[in-house]
Amino acid sequence: MSDKTEQLNELIAIILDGQRFYEHAHDEIDDASLQALFRDMAQAKHQVIQALSVKVAANHEEPATSGTLVGKLRQAYADARATLSSDEKATYVAQLEQAEDRILEAFEDALESAQPDVKALLAVEMPKVRACHERMRELKNLH
Repeated sequence: MSDKTEQLNELIAIILDGQRFYEHAHDEIDDASLQALFRDMAQAKHQVIQALSVKVAANHEEPATSGTLVGKLRQAYADARATLSSDEKATYVAQLEQAEDRILEAFEDALESAQPDVKALLAVEMPKVRACHERMRELKNLH
């Protein structure tokens, strides 16, 4: 596997963590407006994953199809905190905002070290990543 493909697959795995976490949180809460937001955020993650996966496939490699251990642990931690919390919505929002921090940081790190063709792809996808991050940060600040 080339460095380029490895870097893209690492990003895909981290974004998959976020997508799955949003889908999980959607199923765990009963607030219709948050469910709609979480569905939109999961869809945004899916779009970024698709864009990165196309680039991996163009390099004749297999795109990542699973998340990371850190992502699974973060989701389990959020579930435990939500169970113990009097406000499970605020708990999920806070944990999802931290997941957005992780995705944004991974993208920024990748942009610094990426080869020109990957850097161009990441630059195209970065506004979506930043918009999701900002949306969750604003929501967290409301709770």
